[in-house]
Amino acid sequence: MHSVYHDRFIGAIHNKTKIKLTFYSHEDGCDLVRLCAPMDYGIFRAARDGVNRYHLWDYESDKVMHNLAIVPENIVLMEFLTDTFEPSGFITWTCKWFVKRDWGHYS
Repeated sequence: MHSVYHDRFIGAIHNKTKIKLTFYSHEDGCDLVRLCAPMDYGIFRAARDGVNRYHLWDYESDKVMHNLAIVPENIVLMEFLTDTFEPSGFITWTCKWFVKRDWGHYS
């Protein structure tokens, strides 16, 4: 299931533009708002449930891991910003993206 934001999310990956994401957090029991960089859309390999998720880098995380993997039904709002990001600012791993992109070394 794609969200109503799906095409714009994919566009934000290609344009390297940030997103202000509001989502429901089951862990916190409420909606959270985060400034994010869109990274990918596809299954969350660690979950092993085969469910596609929106993968984002959370610039405001209070956790060690700043990756968010949000199922579409937990998205409350995506605001697409004009601020850009550089993948080199947070990617420290070997990338195996679902969504093809031209991010140079980080593609």
